[in-house]
Amino acid sequence: MYQALYRKWRPKVFSDVIGQSHITETLQKQVAEGRTSHAYLFTGTRGTGKTTCAKILAKAVNCEHPVNGDPCCQCPSCVGIESGSFLDVLELDAASNNGVDQVRALRDEAIYSPVNVKKRVYIVDEVHMLSTPAFNALLKILEEPPEHLMFILATTELHKVPATILSRCQRYSFKRITPTDIARRLTYVAGQERIDLTPDGAEILARLADGALRDGLSLLDQCAAAGGKVDSAAVLDVLGLAGNLQTAQLLECILRRDAKAALLLLNQLYAGGKDVGAVLGELSTLVRDLLLRRTAPEGGAALLSGGYDSATLDRLSKDVPGSRFLHLASTLQKATADLYYSSNRRTDAELCILRLCDESLSGDLTALEARIQRLEDALARGQVIRSAVEQSAAAAKPAREAAPAKQEDAPPWEEPPVKRAPAEKKAPPAEEERPPLPEEPPMPQEPGERVYDVPEPARKPARPAAAAAAAPAVGGNWWRALAEACKGRLSPMYRVFLDMCTGVLEGDQLTVYAPDDITLGRLDNDRVKGVLSEEAGNAAGTAVRLLLRVGEPPKASPQENLKNLLKFGSQFDNIEIK
Repeated sequence: MYQALYRKWRPKVFSDVIGQSHITETLQKQVAEGRTSHAYLFTGTRGTGKTTCAKILAKAVNCEHPVNGDPCCQCPSCVGIESGSFLDVLELDAASNNGVDQVRALRDEAIYSPVNVKKRVYIVDEVHMLSTPAFNALLKILEEPPEHLMFILATTELHKVPATILSRCQRYSFKRITPTDIARRLTYVAGQERIDLTPDGAEILARLADGALRDGLSLLDQCAAAGGKVDSAAVLDVLGLAGNLQTAQLLECILRRDAKAALLLLNQLYAGGKDVGAVLGELSTLVRDLLLRRTAPEGGAALLSGGYDSATLDRLSKDVPGSRFLHLASTLQKATADLYYSSNRRTDAELCILRLCDESLSGDLTALEARIQRLEDALARGQVIRSAVEQSAAAAKPAREAAPAKQEDAPPWEEPPVKRAPAEKKAPPAEEERPPLPEEPPMPQEPGERVYDVPEPARKPARPAAAAAAAPAVGGNWWRALAEACKGRLSPMYRVFLDMCTGVLEGDQLTVYAPDDITLGRLDNDRVKGVLSEEAGNAAGTAVRLLLRVGEPPKASPQENLKNLLKFGSQFDNIEIK
């Protein structure tokens, strides 16, 4: 009769237990020295060896010929306990025997001496399922048991066991078995059972076992029943995890920022009956694995979900910064939580995919960080980033060159000449002569403003008097061009605060208006002031005084804005941020 692998390969001695040497060595030494306790409490997750160690301990304390604390597995006591024919070693399930009456019956029976072995052993599995009266009934005999009695309690939920029980037992905590130990054991069992298990198949089975060797053996048994080679593809196919490959493809599209391919693949999964919430959940699990591998490449292997092989994880994590994975994980977590309240889950899932492909669509600081990261990457590759003014001028230049060619094409028929009224000749605003203004005394410094003078050696020859008498230049495109010229020489933090301000150039004085004191304080440093003064001086052709104020700038008339645009616009035609 066929026997399941997890039952057939259950350890018979302490040395066969995998991954729990800190417990098995202690128990083995206690048995060898005859210093065993009357009550033990084994805690840990499923499949880590709690019940197995309890049975080995029950055989060891009753073995007629122990070997260094291990049972011989050949004497009548070991054989009887292993087969279950000796009623002196009894295994109880507290989940189905949790009443006070069952515990009282056990207590009344425990006082009798064993018939076939030296010690009567009660193994109570899932002891946390006992009721409060049952715990109270067990407490007295657990505190003062007869010499021939031993209790071994096992539980997966230690916090549900009363403190009065804990204080009367020796407690041993079973750890999760590492994927490396599980893979090694599965390879050994597969070799003994003549199962063609490949290393990648053993690795993925070990990760799917989630620290439980019993689960790993059960999964191996299931995959071996399908026949053929047990590799990673066969494991995913037999266990119904072939959809993980599509999840990996979807994440690969997201990492390439290919929104079109990602949406098409999401639609394919949706049309195939896949829930969008499950898709986002699987994406979140995969991103978590990649983030853990990037953060802790060695110790984090035990924390992985196990649904993906190492080759897939290596391919997806290549040349992707950890900050990108962190953004993907946080966005997926938020979107998955919001799906519960969504009226259209598919639309929200598609919006989440778009935000994953392009961080600038987030509309928060993540978008700004993504833009700055792209600029820094472009600069690191040696690419030249041109300002928006130069890009728009370059785009408009071909249109201006093509316009005359269309006008030169004469129609195939003769048209009568059109009479037009003579246009009035107007002098350009820059060529108009204006009387020089008398020198004004320096303006008194008001609260909330700061005046900074450029050092004398940095001053440039003054322009003609006609330029000095120009009307104040308030905001507008010239200020944006001036800000763009300054951004190339400042760090990203100062660029953000500079975009929040507006500048007014009146004569040889540049007044920068900040919306609040915080912005003003950020710009109030030597580096920012020096860059602003130098760029404004280059634009004005003379030394400029810098004044920082809090408030709104004065509004200029449309005529003055037009004149100032013509006057100062030519100064920023060749701006290039390097």
